[in-house]
Amino acid sequence: MADVPQSDVSRPSALPTANFLHRGTGAQSLVDQNSAEYLDAIEEEWNKKVDMEVETLVDGMVDLVGLASIADKDKFRVAQESFQAQSRAESMIRAANSLLSITHSMKLLLLLSDEAQIAHRRDAELKIVQEERDDAKAKVEALLDELLKKPNKLQD
Repeated sequence: MADVPQSDVSRPSALPTANFLHRGTGAQSLVDQNSAEYLDAIEEEWNKKVDMEVETLVDGMVDLVGLASIADKDKFRVAQESFQAQSRAESMIRAANSLLSITHSMKLLLLLSDEAQIAHRRDAELKIVQEERDDAKAKVEALLDELLKKPNKLQD
């Protein structure tokens, strides 16, 4: 009677959370990060995952093209290459499905994200780019003035 009876009743609990960072990196490091650093780390993880899946697709295509060579082959070699082609195609399908899942998740993030924050970040980035442009124009103007004054000094 000391055992707790088992049942199929669901017990309310906290929902699992998606964490794209590697486990074992320490939850304390996530707490110490500010929002921008955290978002940059998440973005970097997404980029790595996309790069890995695209690399899988490219490697699979290269291998399939290599397996498609026409030559005198015995039945064993044909069967072996057929199996290799099937396994490569399956890994490419998994990579493509993973990329589709990533794009779906990114669409949801965009749809559910805070539009005001996006607009604010866009405006802040635009302001920074305009300031950099103005600084570059000022530098170019100073350099041109300097270049145009030097020939005049030589003529005097």
